[in-house]
Amino acid sequence: MTRALLLALALLAVLAPAPAHAVRPDEMLSDPGLEARAREVGSELRCLVCRNQSIDDSDADLAHDLRVLVRQRITAGDSNDRVVAYIRSRYGDFVLLRPPFVIGTLVLWVGPLAILLLGAVALVRFYRRKDETAAAPLSVEERRRLTAVLGEGTER
Repeated sequence: MTRALLLALALLAVLAPAPAHAVRPDEMLSDPGLEARAREVGSELRCLVCRNQSIDDSDADLAHDLRVLVRQRITAGDSNDRVVAYIRSRYGDFVLLRPPFVIGTLVLWVGPLAILLLGAVALVRFYRRKDETAAAPLSVEERRRLTAVLGEGTER
């Protein structure tokens, strides 16, 4: 039993997905310190094609071009902030995986909460309206007539 469990865990560990880094060997810098900086900057930048991946995780051609550009800027002596500012000046705040909280990105930060609140308000209104349109109980006269109609239907 324990042997089968260990085998299953080992198999799971081997088959578990590892983080995908799409950085090609020809892109990598020979200096490990500069390469680490390039990876750090690349993890902050969004692939504009994939939209949900960093440029380091994406295989898209544009992500490749951005990785090369980041490495060129770092090799030229730019700081990490200057590299990000350079890319941001070309592609806007959308290229950042964590866009700043400013007026232009307010929809990105507040939009999901607003949609959630609107959905909650819609549900509350729906159930309140459903309660308001519920049928009122039958009056004594209506019950008498209903009993008469139902009684007539069973005699035939």
